[in-house]
Amino acid sequence: MGLSDKISAEADKAKGKLKEAAGKVTGDDSKVAEGKAEQAKGELKGSVENVKDKAKDAID
Repeated sequence: MGLSDKISAEADKAKGKLKEAAGKVTGDDSKVAEGKAEQAKGELKGSVENVKDKAKDAID
């Protein structure tokens, strides 16, 4: 629920975008898919962190 989790989520999204772009440049469809999956993982982590923050705010 901390800053490190949010940074991790953003890092996953950034790595995914880079992989996807590299895959498009090289024509490697599996890298494109890996990149999209990593971005989705980052989005999910970010969403979980937002829910945790809202729950904490509601409790406080």
